[in-house]
Amino acid sequence: MEIETIDYNFSVCKVKDYSLVDVEREFCFIGRTDEEKSLVCITENVPQNTMERDDGWKAFRIQGILDFSLIGILAKISSLMAENRIGIFAVSTYNTDYILTKAENYSKAIKVLSDAGYQIV
Repeated sequence: MEIETIDYNFSVCKVKDYSLVDVEREFCFIGRTDEEKSLVCITENVPQNTMERDDGWKAFRIQGILDFSLIGILAKISSLMAENRIGIFAVSTYNTDYILTKAENYSKAIKVLSDAGYQIV
């Protein structure tokens, strides 16, 4: 399986509302629950109406479009990260999964995946 690195810095945010979020920008992930409005985006695109934010994230994704019948892909990656004491923040889209780690753990995460047989592209 191929892992594609993404060369941006990301932020995980809680926003007041989505009025200042440009959802047409690449790598814009929004989530809304009964308790909060969340946003994951490229750090330079964090809107001004952010209530809380956590900067310093880097990301990679599972390359290609994943079939919904595939089981355990994210579980295997998250287990590898946990075994190596690397925290993750995962975002899933229709096509694939994105995994974010803090920037200081990113190189180690990529090495762990490479050592486990994943091809890094």
